[in-house]
Amino acid sequence: MKKIEIVIRSLFLASAIVFFAACKDNKETDTKEIATEQNEEKFDENDSKEDDSEFLVAAAETDLMEIEIGKLAQSKGTAQGVKDFGKMLVDEHTKSAADTKPFADKLNVSLPLSITEKGQERYNELSKEAKGKDFDRKFADMMVKGHEDALEKMKKAADDANDPDVRAWAAGMVPTLAAHLEQAKILHDQINQ
Repeated sequence: MKKIEIVIRSLFLASAIVFFAACKDNKETDTKEIATEQNEEKFDENDSKEDDSEFLVAAAETDLMEIEIGKLAQSKGTAQGVKDFGKMLVDEHTKSAADTKPFADKLNVSLPLSITEKGQERYNELSKEAKGKDFDRKFADMMVKGHEDALEKMKKAADDANDPDVRAWAAGMVPTLAAHLEQAKILHDQINQ
């Protein structure tokens, strides 16, 4: 009986160690977490740079996610509008990612290098859970909500970013995001007719 109890305790302990190691590994491999931690270390005493770094990290995270979701929409969408919107996402967010990098370099800000956990969750939500017309509807819903959120953040950065170049870039992006939001709403209405 004692041997069985020891084996059970050992298995429980081993499972707990594997679980906590897996949790730690996931945190360390999320490129947003890595970038955020690096930036916090760099800008520990400079709140203005830390605020701008948070915005740039969020912008890069959005770009990486939208590129992957755009590719998915092109391959999995059933409506031509979904496929077209997906292509626009890939094109526009690839350009946005390229535009963000010089600001990050100038301010010595670390950016995520691949899709983050949040982005991967949204991608999986569409990729694994939605098919056919359901995919189109979920994609359109996600695009409206995502662009509303992105537009709000971009307007805030246009008003509040500490670096004048970041502020000017954000202000220049507001009309583009507003146009994308309008396109997303039109697509949403078309898909849900």
